[in-house]
Amino acid sequence: MAETPRLQLNYQGSCPDCGTREVHLPTALADAGDDFDWRVRDYDDFRMFMLEELSARFPERTRWTPADLEVVLVEVMASVLDQLSDMLDRVTTEAYLETARRPETVRQLLSFIGYDAVSVALQKDHIKEDLQGDAAIKALEDYWRANPHAMDQAKQAGPRNIHTQKRMVTTEDYALRIREHPLVLHAHAWSAWSGSWFTVHLAVIAWKNIKLDLNPEPAPDDPPAIEYSQELKDKIANFHQGIGLKSPNFDASQQPSVRMILRPYIDAFRMAGQEVVLEDPLYVGIYMSISVSLAANFFQSEMHHVISQVLGHGPEGFFEPGQLGFGEDLYASDIIQALMALDGIEHVCLNRFKRIGGQYPDRAEDGFISLAGLEVAVCNNEADKPETGYYRLKLHGGRKG
Repeated sequence: MAETPRLQLNYQGSCPDCGTREVHLPTALADAGDDFDWRVRDYDDFRMFMLEELSARFPERTRWTPADLEVVLVEVMASVLDQLSDMLDRVTTEAYLETARRPETVRQLLSFIGYDAVSVALQKDHIKEDLQGDAAIKALEDYWRANPHAMDQAKQAGPRNIHTQKRMVTTEDYALRIREHPLVLHAHAWSAWSGSWFTVHLAVIAWKNIKLDLNPEPAPDDPPAIEYSQELKDKIANFHQGIGLKSPNFDASQQPSVRMILRPYIDAFRMAGQEVVLEDPLYVGIYMSISVSLAANFFQSEMHHVISQVLGHGPEGFFEPGQLGFGEDLYASDIIQALMALDGIEHVCLNRFKRIGGQYPDRAEDGFISLAGLEVAVCNNEADKPETGYYRLKLHGGRKG
């Protein structure tokens, strides 16, 4: 190290006050040249560099063997430097989502940009739905280790997710965002002037066509208001958890209504100060009288059961909730086509085709029933609820039984 310079006072002549101060600066240090190759990264290169340095410093020594202490120390240091170099490479690699390879690092980097990989994995059934917290995180990381392609898909989906509009700004945004909720099958949004401001109206077709609100005064013989399936409860809970909302309380004595479930979701993503009104669809009951001719080797009872499923409101039925949208016209040809696709049916005749109510004419000859606005066609064929639509089926031919 350089020494601190010292001051000296020199007096020339006989005057005690006429002195000069002199400072002798130390010799400047020589430049410490940099002859290290910073591209050296592995054990072999580190070992070779240090051996070359030893040979240059001690040119009188011409023999270096693996058993020499100096060589042993060089190899130990080269091994440690190789590990540190690898650690540096890993730290640098794991710092970026594009190059990260460890599942825990990828999950943390995705969480920094607001992408919840655990919730997405739950929705895609990559991990068990009953796992929560640290158990769900560990299950996701184990799944990614066993399926690296799934982790690569998440690395691509995360950046795309932050560029997706999640807020409800335009009327199209309201309809699009509310359709993402597992309880909603269809949605239609429009804006109307209320006299002081514009109000966004949002009509939704919910699971099994249930209404937004519960019956405030149910009769003693009324069935339970709402009975959500366990699968739907799990989907709703995972969806709310994924967007940071509290899950609805399905354990209460009275199940939450559709409006109670959807309102917090809308309030979390709507524009500040924007009034949003949820509305029920206008369900239009349909009456049909259908005659069907069967092939000779098909039983009428079996065909009656199959036709009831095709025209029903259950899974894959023609009137399954969500199959028909708002204001979608109902065509007789679509119903005939659905029936003619069944084996054993030779001919279908639609004798009556109309809305429920004596004021509505028969539309069998026209071939379609016109719907508009929030109207949605339904035909539940329930004897105690004729207003929800019904049909009469006449089978000809086939075999009895």
